Amino acid sequence: MEVSVESGEGLNRRLKVALPEEQIEGEVTDRVAQMARTVNMPGFRRGKVPTKVVRRRFGKQIRDEIVGELVRSTLQDAIVQENLRPASSPTIDELTADPGDGVAYQAVFEVYPDVSVPAVTGMKVERPLAEVADPDVDKMIETLREQRKTWEDVERAALTTDRMMVDFSGECEGESITNGKAEQVPVELSAGRMGESFEEKLVGASAGDDLNFEIVFPESSPDERIAGKPVSFEVHVHSVQESVLPVIDEEFIKGFGVEAGDDASFREEIRGNLTRELQDALRATTKKRVMDALLDSGSLEVPGALVDGEVERIAGQRRMELSQQGIDPEQIPFDRDALEPEARRRVALGLMLSEIVKDAELRADPDAVRDRIESIASTYDESDKVVNFYYSNQERLQEIESAVLEDQVVEWILERADVSDTETTFDELLNPAQTTAQDGDG
Repeated sequence: MEVSVESGEGLNRRLKVALPEEQIEGEVTDRVAQMARTVNMPGFRRGKVPTKVVRRRFGKQIRDEIVGELVRSTLQDAIVQENLRPASSPTIDELTADPGDGVAYQAVFEVYPDVSVPAVTGMKVERPLAEVADPDVDKMIETLREQRKTWEDVERAALTTDRMMVDFSGECEGESITNGKAEQVPVELSAGRMGESFEEKLVGASAGDDLNFEIVFPESSPDERIAGKPVSFEVHVHSVQESVLPVIDEEFIKGFGVEAGDDASFREEIRGNLTRELQDALRATTKKRVMDALLDSGSLEVPGALVDGEVERIAGQRRMELSQQGIDPEQIPFDRDALEPEARRRVALGLMLSEIVKDAELRADPDAVRDRIESIASTYDESDKVVNFYYSNQERLQEIESAVLEDQVVEWILERADVSDTETTFDELLNPAQTTAQDGDG
């Protein structure tokens, strides 16, 4: 067997293999002899068919089968011989197997890149530090009150913080966009669910008012019927309502599962929940910063086949999420170009982390795996069954082990990196967009 390798663009390789005719002919002769002992042919007793008759009748079929088998087996032998690590399934092209000429073929595929462990010593990483403060607890209590607010009718003009009960209909270019009149629709004026422009037109109206106005919808509107077009609305106001926040009393507190019903126990419960949420956010942020630093430590070419596979996995995850929300994922096409950067990042990190795991001889800590599974199980009523499920399902167990091992890699890097701790707050970490908006308002 003669083997040679040519490098193509990037990580593409072209593996050329040539097999001598003697090897093919020897296989054909053996196969013909085997068939002659078992084949049934008219005019001959079983096992007495001359090999030349078998060759004349089945020779081409036998040769084609042997060529296919040899291509598959010799391809693997050639890959091992040349120390190649295919990252994609080889594609066979330019196969020639004419009788008397032996067999020659070319296999085209991508290979894994050579990955070396980056120099993590001195790598700069900013690690966030934060604690749950009393204002964070106060803010969460107000959020819980907002979630359980009620509405009462008022005899005055509507404010931006109010809700209105309305009938309305809309037309665009003479056609209804509301299928007639929508009746007794609650519109919370600061929520933006009906569109900010629509809600703004209702501010200042009172119960019994009839309004007529026109809104030009943006070109980006998901409804193609009205995108970039003016829509005329007719609105009748039934009532204006203001929100009433519940009193923080024993009944309110017990409604959140705090059986003691007192303020101190309520605040302690909330602080505990916020602390767990904060710790998860701190770990996630630190991990992302470590991964960013790792990627910035050097460039790594990644196989396109692995990126394509990761794009499909990301799209599959998002389709599943949409389905769980009751949305038909087929109605929302995914832009491959938009998903590719994240897919490329995941593949590059996966290759680098695997190399670190191998080089540092890291293994998933069984105790950490157990803690992670028990933490997940604690959110279910029958936690023991959940724990048993993970340990009896090898695929799920491997997912947890991989997550734990990834965390161990992060700790391994942090022990060697140049880490600087930066103070932050609960809001800055968990509500960055809201915090930025507030800073902008200031």
